Amino acid sequence: MSRACQRAPRGQRGVALLTVLLLVAVMTLLIIGMLDDIRFATRRTRNTQAVTQAQWHALGAEAIARREIARLGAASPGIDSLDSGWNGRDLTVPIEQGEGGVLRLRINDAATCFNLNSVVEGAAGQWRRRELGVRQYRALMIALDFTEAESLQLSDTLVDWIDDDGVPSSSGAEDPHYAHLRPPRRTAGTLLAEASELRAISDYAPATYARLRPFVCALPDAGLSPININMLAASDAPLLSMLSMGALDRAGARQVIASRPPGGWRDQATFWSLPLLAGAALPNPVLEQTELKTRFFALHAEVEYGDAQVVLSELLERRDRDLVLRARRWTPDE
Repeated sequence: MSRACQRAPRGQRGVALLTVLLLVAVMTLLIIGMLDDIRFATRRTRNTQAVTQAQWHALGAEAIARREIARLGAASPGIDSLDSGWNGRDLTVPIEQGEGGVLRLRINDAATCFNLNSVVEGAAGQWRRRELGVRQYRALMIALDFTEAESLQLSDTLVDWIDDDGVPSSSGAEDPHYAHLRPPRRTAGTLLAEASELRAISDYAPATYARLRPFVCALPDAGLSPININMLAASDAPLLSMLSMGALDRAGARQVIASRPPGGWRDQATFWSLPLLAGAALPNPVLEQTELKTRFFALHAEVEYGDAQVVLSELLERRDRDLVLRARRWTPDE
C-alpha cells in the first residue's frame, strides 16, 4: 500500500476535527447571542416594570393634589389667596416600597395667565373673532413692551389660526400663507390645546414666544381669562394691565396688587372701586371676569423610582365641590 493511502485516514480525521471545532465556535456564538438577547429582554422588562410603577406613583400625586385642594377649599371658603402659601410650593414624598425612590409634586394656580383661546367665541366648527379678547391680548403685549404694530399682527395671526372662516384678518394669515412655508401646514381651526402651539403660528419667533410664555396659557374653553385677583403677585402686573385693557400700566398694576389687604379682597366690587381702576369704564364682561377663588389648577409631578424617571402634568378644574381632570400629559407643561 502506498504512503499516500496510509496518510489519508489521518487527513480525514483532521478535517472532521476542524468541522467539530467550527461547529462548537458557531454554537458558542449562537449561545452568546441568545444570552445577550435574554439579558436585554430581562433588562427591558425590568425597566418597563419600573416605568409603569413610577407612573402609578405619579398618578398617586393626583390623589394628593385633590386632597390638598379640598383642604384649601375648606380652610378658606370663598377665597383662595397667595397668603395661604400653596401656590408653587414643592412637596416631596419618599417612596419606600419596591426599589425605592422619591415623588416630587407642585400645585399652581393655572389661570394666572391670559387664555389664548379667549380671542375667539362661539362653538366647535363656528369659532369667530372676539374683539374683547383681542383687545385684552393686545393690552398684555403692550405691557410686555411689544409695539402696537407687533400686537396687531400677533393677535390677528392667532385669531386666524383658531377661527373657522378662512378669511385672513388685516394683519393675519390663513391656509394659503402657511401652504408656502417649509414645512407646509394648515391653520388649526380649533382651540389651542397647549400654549406651545404658538410656535407653529406665523410671526411667533422664539424670542416672541419666550417673552409671552410666562403670561399666557391655553385653557380648555374660549372664556375670558378667569383671573383670581387674590393670586396676583407683583410679577403678574402685565396681567392686570391686560384686565384693564391698558388703563393701567405696569407701575399702576403693581400699585394695585400691593394694595391687596391681608387674606385677599373679599369681593370684586371692592377691587374694581379702587381709585386706579374706578375710572377705567370697563364693560360688564370684564368686571365679571375676575374671581376670588382659583378655578384651574396645574399639577406637576416628578417620580424617580429605581432607574426610572417620569414626569406628569395635569390640568384640573374646580366645579363647585368637584375637581375635574381636563388634561393629562406625560411630559412637562411647556
